[in-house]
Formats: sequence, C-alpha cells, structure tokens
Amino acid sequence: MTEASRKFRLTHPFHPQFGRELELVDCRHSRGEDWIYFYADAGRLMSVPARWTDLSSPDAFEHVSQGRAHFRTADLVALVELLEEIGHERV
Repeated sequence: MTEASRKFRLTHPFHPQFGRELELVDCRHSRGEDWIYFYADAGRLMSVPARWTDLSSPDAFEHVSQGRAHFRTADLVALVELLEEIGHERV
C-alpha cells in the first residue's frame, strides 16, 4: 500500500466527520462487510463501514438517487418490521 492510499475521506453525509480526510489504520471484513479503522482526534480507535468512505465504489442506489433519497425502500420496510416487533414486545 502506498502512502497516498493510506488516507481516506468520510463520505456518509450524516457522519460527524463527513468530508474529513483521515489516516487509514486497518481494513477488515467483519459482520458481512468491510470496515475501515482509524484513530479519532482523542486517539481512540474507531471504525466505519467502508461504504461510508471514498475507498469503496459508489453504491448504485446513491448514484441513481443523486442525494435526493436518503432511505432505500428495503431499509424502510425493515424499520417498520422492527418497530412492529418492538411494539408487540411492549404489550
């Protein structure tokens, strides 16, 4: 890995460090996806999904929606199912 490739930029619009260039510490595959590890300002090791960075190829949904849609239909359906499940547990 070259020095130039040791840096990455956070591209997830809701991440508090959106747009910031950070130093790559490690990249690992866990929980079904690639994760990028870096040190936060306080020196604490942090991780984000690689898809939240410029190290991954653009997601087809994000490319087509061009920022106009923040939620995918499948994600909203999963959220509704989760909320229904939580609601039934409270009864």
